[in-house]
Amino acid sequence: METATQGLALPELRAQALAALCCPDIERKRELANALHAAAAQLPLDAAALLTPPTASTLPGRPQRPRLVMPKQVAQRSPFTLEGRAALIHAICHIEFNAINLALDAVWRFAGMPREFYLDWLRVAAEEAYHFGLLRDHLRAMPPREDGQPWDYGDFDGHDGLWLMCERTAHDVTARMALVPRTLEARGLDATPQIQTKLRRIGTPDALAAVALLDIILRDEVGHVEIGNRWYRWLCAGQGLDPVTHYGELVQRHQAPPLRPPFNQEARLRAGFSQQEIDYLLGA
Repeated sequence: METATQGLALPELRAQALAALCCPDIERKRELANALHAAAAQLPLDAAALLTPPTASTLPGRPQRPRLVMPKQVAQRSPFTLEGRAALIHAICHIEFNAINLALDAVWRFAGMPREFYLDWLRVAAEEAYHFGLLRDHLRAMPPREDGQPWDYGDFDGHDGLWLMCERTAHDVTARMALVPRTLEARGLDATPQIQTKLRRIGTPDALAAVALLDIILRDEVGHVEIGNRWYRWLCAGQGLDPVTHYGELVQRHQAPPLRPPFNQEARLRAGFSQQEIDYLLGA
């Protein structure tokens, strides 16, 4: 796929996002996401186009490893061991890789949205690519395995829960905004401080370095969830829907996993949740 700076005819924005999504090579996918975000403001956009993935492509494009298993089959390891910390960083790294794909998918799949919608999700794709790189570099720099080999992405099993919800909401942009960024990805706002607390208690150099990386990721993820909240409300307003009531209906319709406290209410408020929505999650 050409980058936006090559050739006289600039390739269309959403078609480029689809090509990046189909790319199975991680580093190439990251390069494509970053280049597309950098050039997006100058690229032609056909917001009305109904795109179709290439017949030989698998969505999403991803490497052969990690092996994907059911969520309950992912082994639980104590982060108080080196292998357990590597597994923890690997799990977060896997989430960030999936988040690149989720953002790219929102760009190509949903026609008829304002240009700002596509630019927002390309920004998210580029930031998720940055997060993945931070975590993979950290994983590789950790004290090595017993055989002296460095850890790397693909060393542990992963699951496909995020992409499953992506598929369930493939034909409804309102459901996608409700159940991916502001439900599944928003769980990271709640979980990250708890992970950081545990890593601080461990106190090893690699654990403390991971805390600093998670500060960066949490800061950016607040913005990503805010984008999901903003477009969800915009879509609800255009359809005359109450955001809180409709959210509950979408959770039931698409079998979204239940969210349980504790919630990072401060981060959720910064990410655009209303107090009414937080009270709904708390069952108040």
